[in-house]
Amino acid sequence: MMRMYADHYLSRVASLGGPGVDELRWPAPVRPGDRLTVRATVEKARPSRSKPGRGLVHTRVEVFNQGGDVVLSAVVVNFLRMRSAG
Repeated sequence: MMRMYADHYLSRVASLGGPGVDELRWPAPVRPGDRLTVRATVEKARPSRSKPGRGLVHTRVEVFNQGGDVVLSAVVVNFLRMRSAG
């Protein structure tokens, strides 16, 4: 999941790392040969209170197997560079 998240979701230009992952769950096993898909949904985004020009984004990530069962869910927190207004 983290490889797909890093390669296809995070911006190579704006990403500044993150403080961690919250609410990590594995509700079902992943088996050899399973086909996995990832859905990322921004739950919350706000400017950083202590670092101007940065934002904090909370993204709910869900991984599904070929049957549509959730096999992993988590909230990933990232720091991102913000564009200036205007």
